[in-house]
Amino acid sequence: MSQENVDRLRAVWDAWNRGDLDLSMLDPEVVYEDTVLPDSAGEIYRGPDGVVRGWIRWTQAWEEFTTEVEQIVDAGERLVSIHTVDLRGKHSGASMTFRYAYLYTLRDGKVIHIRSYVNPDEALEAAGLSD
Repeated sequence: MSQENVDRLRAVWDAWNRGDLDLSMLDPEVVYEDTVLPDSAGEIYRGPDGVVRGWIRWTQAWEEFTTEVEQIVDAGERLVSIHTVDLRGKHSGASMTFRYAYLYTLRDGKVIHIRSYVNPDEALEAAGLSD
């Protein structure tokens, strides 16, 4: 992997935070496994449209949803992005902040698999980067 892929992924997240979708890194057959939200844990989304559906599902319950990329770690054919998210519920108004991560598997510069993790350390371990 290269710094180029780290930079490309950071640009994808920067676009997301501006309200733009940049799907250029996604392989047409990409698979996204959501394990973060309790009511969608175990859901599998296929293709770029599926990834978009998963991300929309992730954000739809929140009046405010801001995610900051803390770090993107290069792990060979994988990348790990670690995030802090600030949320405020649409109906409850409740606010919360927590950390989570994504593990991306790439082939030929395209993301073929994404899995979310509630615990960033688990994502790093799955990428072979644990201490």
